[in-house]
Amino acid sequence: MNRPPFSSVARFHRQRGRLGLGALLALLVLAGGMVLAWWLLSQPPRIERRPALASAPPLVDAVTVIPDAVAPALHGFGRVVAEREARLASRVAGRLEAFPPGLLPGRIVEADAPLARLDDTDLALTLREAEASLIQAEAALAMERGEQQRAQTEYQSFGRDLPAERRALVLREPQLRSAQAEVERSRTGRDRALLDLERATLTAPWRGMVQARLLGEGSEVSSGTEIIHLVDVSRFWVQAALPSDALAWLETATADTSGTVVMLSSRSWPAGSVRRGELLSVLPALEENGLQAQLLVAVEDPLALAEENRGSPALRLGDVVRLDFQARERNNLIALPAAALRPGDEVWLLDEDERLRRRSVVVLHRDDHRVLVAEGLTEGERVITSPLGLPGEGMPLRTASPSDSRGIVDTDQAPTGASR
Repeated sequence: MNRPPFSSVARFHRQRGRLGLGALLALLVLAGGMVLAWWLLSQPPRIERRPALASAPPLVDAVTVIPDAVAPALHGFGRVVAEREARLASRVAGRLEAFPPGLLPGRIVEADAPLARLDDTDLALTLREAEASLIQAEAALAMERGEQQRAQTEYQSFGRDLPAERRALVLREPQLRSAQAEVERSRTGRDRALLDLERATLTAPWRGMVQARLLGEGSEVSSGTEIIHLVDVSRFWVQAALPSDALAWLETATADTSGTVVMLSSRSWPAGSVRRGELLSVLPALEENGLQAQLLVAVEDPLALAEENRGSPALRLGDVVRLDFQARERNNLIALPAAALRPGDEVWLLDEDERLRRRSVVVLHRDDHRVLVAEGLTEGERVITSPLGLPGEGMPLRTASPSDSRGIVDTDQAPTGASR
């Protein structure tokens, strides 16, 4: 069956109307979206402001000021040198015949012990010749005394007095004095020959150690030729250097008083081993390199030969040892950790309100571990030892609570004169 033509036309118009309405709605939605996006982009961001949280004051460590009698810890290093040494030389000429058995470098020899012997044949002959000359001179003197007695008898029998000068000639007084002088000259020659014979044996002037034998047996020596190098073992010196301001804490030895006690140690010694010394003197010249004061420390029995020092380490010439000086104490000084001292001799205090205060102090001594303050602090004040990035006068601070021990120095190891 055929549909009428008007129905197809109507259906076409209905579909066309639907398409136009859908396109219009799509355009409206797109335009609305674009307007909404523009509005959102054009609005500034909104930041919600919240009140800032209050930051806690910096945490610091502090020590309490307690004046006390303290002394600085003074130490240095020094080299061991001989107090007395000698290069013993022959005083007569001859051939070096022999050294006593066992006379070797490093051996101890007692005072007056024989060290070397020269060939004394010529010296013995010279002594015999001198003794003969002395006998001859004494005989001549005896003969001259007999002649003088005869002259005295003749003069008395002459029966008259002569002037003093002529009487002396008659009584042979000049001849007698000449004979006496010849005896004295011969006796001196004999004594010199005897002394030279004794000097053919070289002896130790004091107790010491043989450092070196400078010649071998059979060498021809002349007067003044060095044969043996000897070092006194009764006492050594240690030459050390300290800053000049350290001298105010030390005392040198005098005829009536002892010097500052010095304890010596060395890494080459057994652990815990020390030797005791005494500050002897301060040298007049400063050390060339560091311009420090040079000191001499005396150590008795350095080789530990005495019974009371048996088992103690021995000092050797040329050793480098550490010296710890027992400086004299001074009253009413304040010892602080080295970290408590700020540039310009200033310290930071923590007042009653837990705020920072600056204070200038007078420092008597400083080293790597602590400082000694004489003025500027009072007992009970708290000194800050912690570093601060931007310290300011009056800035709030807080100290570590007992439960928070980070950065707190053990009170048992705190320096004398300051406590937690």
